[in-house]
Amino acid sequence: MRFLLTDEQREFGRSLDALLTAADTPAVLRAWAAGDHGPGRALWGRLADAGVFALAVPEAYGGVGPLPVEAAVACVELGRHAVPGPVAETLAAGALLAGAGGPVAEEWLPGIASGTAVVSLALEGYGPYAPDADAADAVFTVTGDELRLAPGPGELSASADPARRLFRPEPGGAPVAKGPAIRAAARAAGDTAAFATAALALGCGEELLRATVAYVKQRTQFGVPVGSFQAVKHRLADTLIGLEFARPLLYGAAVELASEVSRPGAGAGSAEGSPGAGAAVAAAKVTAGEAGYAAARTALQLHGAVGYTEELDLAWWLRRARPLRDAWGTPSACRARVLAG
Repeated sequence: MRFLLTDEQREFGRSLDALLTAADTPAVLRAWAAGDHGPGRALWGRLADAGVFALAVPEAYGGVGPLPVEAAVACVELGRHAVPGPVAETLAAGALLAGAGGPVAEEWLPGIASGTAVVSLALEGYGPYAPDADAADAVFTVTGDELRLAPGPGELSASADPARRLFRPEPGGAPVAKGPAIRAAARAAGDTAAFATAALALGCGEELLRATVAYVKQRTQFGVPVGSFQAVKHRLADTLIGLEFARPLLYGAAVELASEVSRPGAGAGSAEGSPGAGAAVAAAKVTAGEAGYAAARTALQLHGAVGYTEELDLAWWLRRARPLRDAWGTPSACRARVLAG
């Protein structure tokens, strides 16, 4: 398969890059980590105006999706700029609620599409945590064939990324939907969350590599730039190869997801996570996650001690790489799914 983004898709990515460059996301990250969600919610609204969250919501509920390729383009840019908030979880909620249908979909999906609703998720089989639940307008949980709206964000747990806080949602809450359709919707939501996280990890790795290349060009040792050393060049080349190898797997998974949604008899949001699409998502997730984490290790080594400092913006990307690698499918779980699929 030869796959290239269209001119419109590339322009969409460039427009998001320009928007986020002007937004000063490191300042937004620092505020978010301190519990001030105001700047982050303002940025969320601008992203929604650009159409980011509508990509996961069917047209019947005020969205334009699901459009996995465009969602991948958007999430790579959001990952490059380390946008805080439950991005993958809100996009996954589009698949979950569209599959559930009924009043809960009618109540929440238009708000997700417009950016007025920030949503977090905790799905059975993916761990007990809901990222950034304290900043979310709703936290949905799925157990078996029951979809519940958690009564509160619950208990805060430790996280390697201070701008990606993990919560155990409060138990209870009346079911808002139940039945076999919830299981299928949860599988589709899990695939969507893993897919979006893969794109975020790829974007995070790209920014780590860019920052590292810029740094080794200006840092000198023995009177020459560190970047001129052969060992440094090889390390950077290996990092680039890992990221570039992950990219076609990500967009291949997007094509698989788009095909699954558009197959005869499958309405928008009704995809059940077929083995083929699920395996493609798992392959993209493990490859992008490992590549992003490798980029973080390279960045830390080549920056030296300065890479540890809180004052350096790079620290926010370094702390994000490993949680993105492990969220919504650890490397071992993704490899097992690829083999099974």
